[in-house]
Amino acid sequence: MSDWDILFRGAKLVSANDMGTADVGVIGEQIAAVGVDLAGSAKQVVDAADAFLFPGIIDAHIHFNEPGREHWEGISTGSRALAAGGGTVFFDMPLNASPPTLNRESFIQKRSLAEQKSVLDFGLWGGLTPVNLDHMDELAESGVIGFKAFMSESGTSDFRRADAATLKQGMKIAAKWRLPVGVHAEDNAMIDSLVREKRAAGGKHWRDYLDSRPIEAELAAIRVALELAGETGCALHVVHVSCPEGVDLIAQGKRQGVDVTAETCPHYLLLKDDDLETIGAPAKCAPPLRSASTQEALWQRWLAGLIHTLGSDHSPAPPDMKMSPDFFEIWGGIAGCQHAFPLLIAEAEKRAKGSGLSQFVRATSLDVARRFGIGERKGKIATGYDADLVLVKLGANQAVGDLLYRHPVTPYFGRRLDAVVKQLWVRGRQVYADGCVSETIRGLFLRPAR
Repeated sequence: MSDWDILFRGAKLVSANDMGTADVGVIGEQIAAVGVDLAGSAKQVVDAADAFLFPGIIDAHIHFNEPGREHWEGISTGSRALAAGGGTVFFDMPLNASPPTLNRESFIQKRSLAEQKSVLDFGLWGGLTPVNLDHMDELAESGVIGFKAFMSESGTSDFRRADAATLKQGMKIAAKWRLPVGVHAEDNAMIDSLVREKRAAGGKHWRDYLDSRPIEAELAAIRVALELAGETGCALHVVHVSCPEGVDLIAQGKRQGVDVTAETCPHYLLLKDDDLETIGAPAKCAPPLRSASTQEALWQRWLAGLIHTLGSDHSPAPPDMKMSPDFFEIWGGIAGCQHAFPLLIAEAEKRAKGSGLSQFVRATSLDVARRFGIGERKGKIATGYDADLVLVKLGANQAVGDLLYRHPVTPYFGRRLDAVVKQLWVRGRQVYADGCVSETIRGLFLRPAR
């Protein structure tokens, strides 16, 4: 009888604090031992001496658009693409699905589809909108990971913007359940005014779009969200922060006692506003890409640990929605969950050797698991934790390609991957290996501990 189901030999383990070489023994779904030269036989031995072993990435911000808009992506193709990018867990956002996840019925529908189709473990966000405040309790009972609110228009008519009064009431309900509220923080009135001004002048260019969503619109909304979170005692999670000034506001709020965390996305660290000149529509997002100097300052905040989580904000759409001579009319979402995280691993290692990889683990595994109530089983390579493991090869110099999305659209075409995901396991089951995704494994629904 084997001592281990899987034994990783000589892996370069990357943790949130340091790096070191060790063996990892897996029995069933869990990590059973971590140590040097573990004794015993194994059903499967993985020679990991020439690679890095990461805890699985937890992508807390993703749009797979199912049910209703699976022709935009879908859970099946989306979860497979994320697996190829190092993801072992995702939290699907409530909007862009139709119906959006606004009540128990829509939650049950989405959970059932994910259990049938996802190759990764998953959690589900619920919505916080003017029309579903009376349903937030039932969403919490159903097991949502948190509640998502838009402070500006969402882009879809069936997920309405939350004004300050709606957001405050929703935060009170979320605080009662000890669940975080994630906010898309952009000031709607400021954006509306600037868009009208640009449109009146005939604006259609990508630069006009960027000018209509300035950093100040983001900061104004963050200030409101911080004030409301402080009043209600709600746990606030500001998603896709695109600027260092926003990070600084959040850090100030934290010092003043607000329970707040900041997320940014790989595209804000990998792409700049000028890239829209060559990339065009595939790089449109909201908040938009910022200048090179803003990006550099964001990198400094992230490497200093002031940004708590990274989420892909993978938000694809059919190709015809990404084609228009009018940049305002193009769908604002980036398809990136397959390659963004590996690209960021390589860039983090380049900028801060060793410590950059540890910061990556904190922001994609450990701190995400802790913030969203799954930290007792996910987020690190340690005895008793789920065997969610990613084997990454650095120095690969491989072209971005072989997209597993439903539609072959990404702003990362033409890039070289210096970090490549070679193999990936979810709870001890190999989901991905050298370009191939298992067609038999299905993920587990994760309910947050409160």
